Amino acid sequence: MSKRRQERMAVEIQRILASIIYEMKDPRVDFTRVSITKVEVANDISYARVYVSILADEDKQKETIHALQNAKGFIRSEMAKFLNTRHIPELDIRLDRSIEHGIHISSLLDKIKEAEAKDTNGGENGE
Repeated sequence: MSKRRQERMAVEIQRILASIIYEMKDPRVDFTRVSITKVEVANDISYARVYVSILADEDKQKETIHALQNAKGFIRSEMAKFLNTRHIPELDIRLDRSIEHGIHISSLLDKIKEAEAKDTNGGENGE
């Protein structure tokens, strides 16, 4: 399969998965805190690795990932309604911590800026 078609399929799967998660009735999955950050599709579309970001504490993240992994069969059957392909890819759902990491880095940079501002203001007043 061409790289272009593979990328289009990944984007389409990401869009479909987001709407399926939004419609899920599982109380363990809070769709307001879950987002599909990336989908990687194998060359033959038999396999899709789905990266999910969950903005919650560690326990809630584990519970949500577990719920999504248990619902893979349901999710695939719902995907079949929207995808016009012969085979629906197997899903590998993984937790993506990149957003959390970005927020952490941003807060560290803010602290450094505050510390530098205090040092700069303190040095001017002392002279």
